[in-house]
Amino acid sequence: MIRFENVGKDFRRHRVLDGVNLELELGERIALIGSNGAGKTTLIRCLLGEYTHQGRVTIAGHCPRSERTHVLGKIGFVPQLPPPLKMPVGQLLNFAAAVCCSEGARMHTVARRLGLQLDDILARPFNRLSGGMKQKLLIAIALGRDTQVLVMDEPAANLDPEARHIFFNLLAERLDNTTMLISSHRLDEVAPLVNRVVEMDMGRIVLDDRVAEESKFLTLFQVHLTLARTDDAIARTLASWQFADRRAGIEWHGTVAGPDRLRFLGMVSRYIGLLSRIEMHEVDPAVVLQ
Repeated sequence: MIRFENVGKDFRRHRVLDGVNLELELGERIALIGSNGAGKTTLIRCLLGEYTHQGRVTIAGHCPRSERTHVLGKIGFVPQLPPPLKMPVGQLLNFAAAVCCSEGARMHTVARRLGLQLDDILARPFNRLSGGMKQKLLIAIALGRDTQVLVMDEPAANLDPEARHIFFNLLAERLDNTTMLISSHRLDEVAPLVNRVVEMDMGRIVLDDRVAEESKFLTLFQVHLTLARTDDAIARTLASWQFADRRAGIEWHGTVAGPDRLRFLGMVSRYIGLLSRIEMHEVDPAVVLQ
């Protein structure tokens, strides 16, 4: 259904995508993972026809760059960063429904499930909404469309914990009839949804693994870190991995999914001068989640 053939992209002589070859079939649910700068967002933008590039990208045989209206009408997309639209929310919803020939009521239903009270903001310009409200509205537009393909770039960004939980439940309801491409730097939060993992690094695909439905990602590691001193940069990074500060910014505890452990260790290695001790033990996920 979706095909990348030797796709390359440069920005000012910097190679961002380097000969990417990838095929995604109908019904696959792919986690596109990798650190920031790995090329995930650029690959998605080439898929959506936003960038010129070397090589070829097709969706069901159609080119998203030259047939953009036709292709995008069949894709639900949640961007990493919301567009700077000044259009009122009500007008935006009507426009989105008309473009993909979907019922606006479905978008309203998804928005309400995410906790967004649309009646209060229909006349408000999109760019005047809070970050969380923008993200919920973009998710409602994408999931409210009549489409078999969902493309999502860090879709849970800016969502509060309750909305994040509801969002992943909404995706779980569509596992049987939707192809999903979900970009994330965290594999553990999308693990229950996906049946294939594609990892990128420096513009190349370094891992392409199909996951057995019965196994999923069962490995989990309990991690304990002790720092030589407090540091705001590593504190923010550890917090983004949902680690808990156990002693005034010095001791941190958290869990890391098995497939994420090498990326986590790579991240931690950037702060090697701050590390006093690191312990990592494999644990039973069933016990941790109790």
